[in-house]
Amino acid sequence: VSSDASNMERLNRWYCAIDMFKERPIFGWGPGVYQFVYAPFQRSSLNTIISTNSADQGNAHSEYLGPLAEQGLPGMILMLVLVYMVSALAFRLYFSVGDPEIRLLVVGTYIGLVTYFTHGLINNYLDTDKASIPFWGFIAVLVAIDIYHKKDLSQLAAE
Repeated sequence: VSSDASNMERLNRWYCAIDMFKERPIFGWGPGVYQFVYAPFQRSSLNTIISTNSADQGNAHSEYLGPLAEQGLPGMILMLVLVYMVSALAFRLYFSVGDPEIRLLVVGTYIGLVTYFTHGLINNYLDTDKASIPFWGFIAVLVAIDIYHKKDLSQLAAE
């Protein structure tokens, strides 16, 4: 890890996010401002050729530490609640949907989200359209299946 500038910079950004949280744990520094305020929190031992003090680029490189620094503890809790709620929805759908093709769609969609939730520990891309569109799209697929399935169950109950 310590031989690669990219990995060292990632550690630098993580430590900055944690130190930013320590300074403002309740409400954080504000949404989307990490890149503008993290520079003073950098540790000189972790600075790399990629490091910058000009406050013009960068993020926390974590879908969990970013909200922690920017929105404080409520931001981190909201991210964890999102992960939990999506997981609970996917598991409920898997066990309640009878159609095997729809169950396969639920599993595939959820596995896609799990890979992002896991990858989110070490990087973040939800601030880019290339990642946020499939991320929120996969969640929308699960919600749409849930809505359709509930409608389907209510029609069966009416018959």
